[in-house]
Amino acid sequence: MISDQIRNLIGVEVKDDCDLASFTTMRLSSRGTLIEVLETQALVTLLPYLNNHQIPYLLLGWGANQLLPPEVPGVVLHLKMPVSPESLEELKPEYDFPASAGLNQLTALAIKYGLKGWEVFTGIPASLGGAIYMNAGTNLGEIGNLIRTVTLVTPTGEIRTEMIGAKSFSYRKNYFVKPGEVIVSATIAHQGIDQAISQKIKEYLEYRKKTQPLATRNCGCVFKNPHPTIPAGKLIDLLGLKDLQMGDLRISPKHGNFMENTGKANWDQFSSLISIIRYQMDLWYGIEFELEVKIPYH
Repeated sequence: MISDQIRNLIGVEVKDDCDLASFTTMRLSSRGTLIEVLETQALVTLLPYLNNHQIPYLLLGWGANQLLPPEVPGVVLHLKMPVSPESLEELKPEYDFPASAGLNQLTALAIKYGLKGWEVFTGIPASLGGAIYMNAGTNLGEIGNLIRTVTLVTPTGEIRTEMIGAKSFSYRKNYFVKPGEVIVSATIAHQGIDQAISQKIKEYLEYRKKTQPLATRNCGCVFKNPHPTIPAGKLIDLLGLKDLQMGDLRISPKHGNFMENTGKANWDQFSSLISIIRYQMDLWYGIEFELEVKIPYH
């Protein structure tokens, strides 16, 4: 399926029949062809090849808000562009980072310099590209308000830059990444310097540790909040579904909108719990829950 032309491409590593469980934070069993991309220029050649040969591809960041089916068709792309150490060593009004940069690296920078606004992604286990794609955020705000430009590679191998505006994002959604495009880098700004940011981040991280199962194998929030003032987790709690278990997968006793893999949970167990929650939510509240976790090919 993947030619020697691609296997020998500089900046690309192809791994056939790869165990993909460790590439998502919930770690459901999954296998497929993995292509690790170390350079943006490699995508310029790789994406047209995949599209011309009608090979479906799925981009996977940290896998914190994404689940994979047992067998992944086509290939999985995983970006591994390194973060320049120099970019983390000085205070600037805005920063350019590869999409593969971890939000934990950005949070460390925010703590070091007191970067106001960057507290909004405290504790989110994601890459910058993944966070931008879904406009990740917490109770403190969303990352979309900080992004200035996003650079992408198109399915035809062109590099384009998107200027971010007021209509670029909404709740857990972007409006500029077109089908088949891959985010490769972004410019992120801050809202000034505030020495209290360091303490605010530490306090919010402690709050998240107390209210969310951050140390377990989970995919983050499973469902979107049906309304800004109505948390999905609270509704699930009111239905008495916390701690409900299917095999090795359970609804977290700490937070109703999280599911925890306590052993060797599988796809069928996840589907069963989703169905139960949706049925009960519609029966008692007349609410149709929308998934926040991304599930490709379903």
